[in-house]
Amino acid sequence: MLDEIGKNLLKEVAELDALPVGAYNIRVNGTSSERNTTANIDIVTKEDKSGIDIIIKPETKNESVHIPVVLSQSGLTETVYNDFYVGENCDITIVAGCGIHNCGDEESSHDGVHRFFVGKNAKVRYVEKHYGEGEGRGKRVMNPTTEIHLEEGASMRLEATQISGIDDTVRKTTAVLAGNANLEVQEKVLTTGEQNAVSEFTAELNGADSSCNIVSRTVAKGRSTQHFSSTLAGNAPCSGHTECDSIIMDSAKVSASPNLTAADVDASLIHEAAIGKIAGEQLLKLMTLGLTEQEAEERIVSGFLK
Repeated sequence: MLDEIGKNLLKEVAELDALPVGAYNIRVNGTSSERNTTANIDIVTKEDKSGIDIIIKPETKNESVHIPVVLSQSGLTETVYNDFYVGENCDITIVAGCGIHNCGDEESSHDGVHRFFVGKNAKVRYVEKHYGEGEGRGKRVMNPTTEIHLEEGASMRLEATQISGIDDTVRKTTAVLAGNANLEVQEKVLTTGEQNAVSEFTAELNGADSSCNIVSRTVAKGRSTQHFSSTLAGNAPCSGHTECDSIIMDSAKVSASPNLTAADVDASLIHEAAIGKIAGEQLLKLMTLGLTEQEAEERIVSGFLK
């Protein structure tokens, strides 16, 4: 059962005040705490390693799966492997995310390896939020790995958010797209203090008329560091676009590394990157409305990451 700390973490990462409707698996401090399946969605514990298989029947529509993770035990480290098998012609939402509350001196970490096998013409919205809190000196660490396989005509939208409290993270996302498949990625990251965040995206567009659009928006404060890298490989007539927009503040450091490879004359690949400080005129405009400089900065950052 969840205590008050666990309930707060669950609300932060999955916006849940109570158990969700539909299929779910809630993991608390290394074990499965609550689980529910439906007629169309089955959740099975892996036998060879820590994690679950989520099996979604073909033609399943307007259903959701929640698989949040909550860690409130200082010093707990774990690696979890979750595989999603999405049948043809589905239209579903998957909500994941992890919250860590660390009030101790030992490092707490969660590494989640998620693999998606999305069938023909299926549609998936995947929401993943990372959140950390606690007054302890122990680090809060998360390293998510996402592996995406999209069959012909399949589409997936990945919404990844890390706004508060994670000291170190390396996010690795790889995708392989068949013909007419589409991948949309929206990433939002805020780092403060001495925090470090790395995002690595790799997509292989192997099928005709496949498309991929990756947009990352980040804010780096304090002495934090961020690195964004993206690799798009156009191996067929396709379109790919990556964009990294970052606001840098205080003594932070941000870097971006694009890599585009075209192996077909009809592959169209684009990368955009922008790193800069908050514009002075933006601050002045808000300050003339009665906001302090700090309040104006917070308003701008909030709008940028919205």
